[in-house]
Amino acid sequence: MNSFYLILGSEGALSDRALTKLTAQLHDEKCEITNLFASDVLVGDIADALAPSLFSERRALIIRDLQDLPEDSKDEITRYLDSPDPSTTVVFVHKGGVKGKGLLDAIKKTKPELIACDPIKKEAEKEEFVRNLFLDLKRKATPGAISALVGALGNDLRELQSAISQIAADAPSGTIDEIMIDKFHQGRIETTGFDVADATLDGNLSSALIALRSALETGTDPVMITSAIASSLRSLAKVSGVNRAVKSFELAGQLGMAPWQIDKARRQLNNWSPAQIADAVGAIALADAEVKGAASDPIYALEKALTRITSSYKG
Repeated sequence: MNSFYLILGSEGALSDRALTKLTAQLHDEKCEITNLFASDVLVGDIADALAPSLFSERRALIIRDLQDLPEDSKDEITRYLDSPDPSTTVVFVHKGGVKGKGLLDAIKKTKPELIACDPIKKEAEKEEFVRNLFLDLKRKATPGAISALVGALGNDLRELQSAISQIAADAPSGTIDEIMIDKFHQGRIETTGFDVADATLDGNLSSALIALRSALETGTDPVMITSAIASSLRSLAKVSGVNRAVKSFELAGQLGMAPWQIDKARRQLNNWSPAQIADAVGAIALADAEVKGAASDPIYALEKALTRITSSYKG
């Protein structure tokens, strides 16, 4: 593998996919992997992570949200860029933009393998994204199935990611077709991250915990569960700012949501205040960071988040 990789862009779903594939490669090479979130880094953390290891021949450091790295830690990276260890791979994850541009430019001068994660807007590009996600999971889908998924969930790539993960895990062997996609939307396959999200936003902790366990047992990645809950909370926030007298099909284009998603969010919104939504967003953001490596037990992190969010429910 290369010494440096740069995952650059604001589309989180693409970034997640790139990082998942790179992490799998690093595991295949039996690398000792260190994950750091830039905003939590203290002086010396990066230098320690890049110091020679007595226990592993191959090492890797993944620095997420590089744009948030404190100023006093940046020179630990720039010094390393001048004399990298050939047995070490460093993966930088940056959301793009001007924040942290000086360090980003220094990294680019090393000619890292660049993985662009710019937002996807064209339908054809979304369909290619869906096709590749199915192939990542060693599944094939018909063009009609791919189009149906993009048509239903294409405004949120993370929601697409979650749906594909669940469909691939639960659909019978063979090619996935439109009938299977329809079954997914009718709720006739196993528990998904969105079932966990629905129970959580309904304030039903026991049902949410049961759904969580079921989702995990059927192969749903914890990251997909936090993504589903975050997506549902975003839907609440979007719908909270529009006139209830306007019909959902008239709002679909404006909000970038399907009419059925708007109707569901409106029902759930009856029991949530803006302050409670904000608190829930904070809880799931923390859980998302924890399941991506900041905590040793991702399942406990999820259970803690569900407990906190359902305690805000006012139904």
